[in-house]
Amino acid sequence: MSTPLRKSATDRSMQGVCGGLAAQFGISSLAVRLIFIVIPFPVNLIIYMILANAMADAPRTL
Repeated sequence: MSTPLRKSATDRSMQGVCGGLAAQFGISSLAVRLIFIVIPFPVNLIIYMILANAMADAPRTL
């Protein structure tokens, strides 16, 4: 069973969306952030806002 897509609790710059996507796909969060930079401006902002609202928060650990 696959793990649910969640925001990252530790690897976050703004909302943790890129860190969560990176953890889900097993790649660097820097690579995900660069992909978001390459996508044209209005589209990347809309995608980020949708993911930030749709993704569940990761449980906080000590």
